[in-house]
Amino acid sequence: MRGPGEEGLDAARVAEVLVEGNPGRRGSGYRVGDGWVLTAAHVVAGAASARVRFDADRPGEWDSPARVALEAEAADVALLEIERVPAGRTGIAPPRYAAAPDADVVLTFSAMGFPRFKLRADGDAPGRYRDSCHATGTVSVLSNLREGTLELAVAAPPADTEPHRSPWEGMSGAAVWCGGAVIGMVSAHHRSDGLGRLAARRVERWYESFTAAEAERFQRYAGLPPRAALGLADGAEGRRPVTGLAGLPSDLPLRELSELVDALTAVPALRSGNGMALVLDSISDRVAANSPRDPRLRMDVYGIVRTCLRYPGTLDQLLEAVRLLEGPSPEVDRVDGAAARLARFRG
Repeated sequence: MRGPGEEGLDAARVAEVLVEGNPGRRGSGYRVGDGWVLTAAHVVAGAASARVRFDADRPGEWDSPARVALEAEAADVALLEIERVPAGRTGIAPPRYAAAPDADVVLTFSAMGFPRFKLRADGDAPGRYRDSCHATGTVSVLSNLREGTLELAVAAPPADTEPHRSPWEGMSGAAVWCGGAVIGMVSAHHRSDGLGRLAARRVERWYESFTAAEAERFQRYAGLPPRAALGLADGAEGRRPVTGLAGLPSDLPLRELSELVDALTAVPALRSGNGMALVLDSISDRVAANSPRDPRLRMDVYGIVRTCLRYPGTLDQLLEAVRLLEGPSPEVDRVDGAAARLARFRG
C-alpha cells in the first residue's frame, strides 16, 4: 500500500461499498484517509451505514462497517467513516485533487471499481462475486458541460443480457485519476450515450454545490484543498487534440492511406484476431458487415479503413477504439500523427 506522498491509483485503497439493509445496492469508493472512504452520495442515499471491503479474496483482504458521515447530495459525493481499521492499515495520506480544463485537449484517465458486468459465478470463490474493473480511456472535457460532468470513453462491456439494467451498475463512486490526481468521481451511465461512455462528477464542480460546513469537512477528512488552491491535472495543457477525420472523401487513393494503415498494423492490440474483433465490435456494425476481410493483416486493415471512409464518423470510431484498447503507447502516438497528416484531405 502506498504511503504518504505517493500519488496515483492504489488498488489496495479501492473499496467495495455494500449498503447495509439493501443487499441489491452497492458501489465503489476510494480510501482517502485512515478512517475515511470517498464515494458517490447516491450509492448510500437514505442509508445510515454501509460495509466497505478491500482486496476481496486476496491475502490482504479486510472489511469493516462504515457510518455515512456526510452526504453532499447536490455534488453527489459522500464520506464514509470506517469503524474498524486493522492494525498496520494506518498512515493513509489523502490523494491529490486537480481540475480538468475547459479546453480542447485530450486527457487519459484511470478508474477502478466493481460494475455489474464483472459478476462471476465460477472459480474457487464460493457463490457469486464481483471482480474488479480497471477502466482506462480518454476524457472528453468539453462534453456534458451543462451537467457538470466529464465524459469518459471506455471499452464497451460485452452485449448486455439485461437491457433494463446497466452493466456499469456498481461503478458509481470510483475515483477518476489523471496525471496522479483525482479529477472526478464516476456518477452515472447514461444509456443514450452507449455502453462505451460514463459520466463523472468533476472535482472543480463539487465546490459549487457544497455548503460552507460540507466544504470544511471534506477538506478536513478527505484532504480536498480549498477551491483557490485546486490546480490543473498534470498534462492538461499542451496536449494535441485527437484529429477528427469525418470530412475525408470516400475515394481517397490507397497511397494516401498507406501511412495510417502502416501505423495501425504496428499496434500490438490489432495483431491478434481477438483484438481486431473487439475493435470492430465497438464501432458501427456496418463496417464489419461491409469490409472485405482478408487473413493478411495489412490487407485487412486497408479494407476496414476504406469501408470506414464510406460511412462518415466511423473512421474516428475505429481510431478511438484502438486508443482505448491499446492505451497510451508509441504506436498509438504514431497512429495519431498519421491521422493528423491525413486530415489535410478533409473537405
